[in-house]
Amino acid sequence: MAQARPDARVDAVRGFNRFYTQKIGVLQEGLLASPFSLTEARLLYELAQRRETTASGLCRDLGLDAGYASRLLRRFEKQQLVARTRSAEDGRQSLLALTAAGGEAFAALNQRSRDAAAALLGALSETEQDQLVQAMHGIERLLGGSGETAPCRLRPHRPGDMGWVVSRHGAIYAEEFGWDESFEALVAKIVAKFIRHLDPARERCWIAERDGERVGSVFVVQQSPRVAKLRLLLVEYSARGTGLGARLVDEAVRFARGAGYRKLGLWTQSILLPARRIYEKAGFRLKREEPHHSFGQDLVGEFWELKL
Repeated sequence: MAQARPDARVDAVRGFNRFYTQKIGVLQEGLLASPFSLTEARLLYELAQRRETTASGLCRDLGLDAGYASRLLRRFEKQQLVARTRSAEDGRQSLLALTAAGGEAFAALNQRSRDAAAALLGALSETEQDQLVQAMHGIERLLGGSGETAPCRLRPHRPGDMGWVVSRHGAIYAEEFGWDESFEALVAKIVAKFIRHLDPARERCWIAERDGERVGSVFVVQQSPRVAKLRLLLVEYSARGTGLGARLVDEAVRFARGAGYRKLGLWTQSILLPARRIYEKAGFRLKREEPHHSFGQDLVGEFWELKL
């Protein structure tokens, strides 16, 4: 595939910036039909997140010019939205905090922002909403976001999740390892069997979710009355390096043990090194290997087992 020229990439970024700033209304005189500019609204947001802070701290965190920030903060003080007190620890420093009126102004602005975001998402399907949120996480990650992310929660599956499991397995393994669509077909077969023959006391699916976005999955299915199988462990790019994979496996192990199984087995491939490390750390042991040609690739299948 031909790569875009550097100047074409620059034009694409600038074009997206023009589109998005118009889309979210930051070109209007007041943000979200409020009396505040975009910078003033962001200052209110930061002040609302901190019990007390300093002007220099706000300038550092937001990359604002000190003189410009001081003018905005003086305006907030004149409007009685911000109060300034002297620090008990350092008398040379002033601490800033929202007043009750400032808190009310922020709450109103925050609700308008939430309503605007909900309206933006409301015009899209569930699938399109997931794609949009995932793309936004990707942009933030690539452009050096703070790395601070909301915690993941593990929940049972619900309608729509199985399609996501199949789709993401197919896409991710094709992108990373060049596997063909026969792998996606295998995943579809596994999840279809899981849904048709589900025994909730003995089988379980967990979906990892963060900020309403699916970011991982794992399954425990019954192989025999005493043996269960761990299947379809997946962690999205945006959630890697957070320990989510280990957490999913630990949850599966706890469930299998509580359900009365004696062993938990799994089948993986030798090239899936991060997953193999997770399994080994969880106590699984490699029992045997088997070369095979599947998914358009020459692979070495591995059978791992954990005694419960």
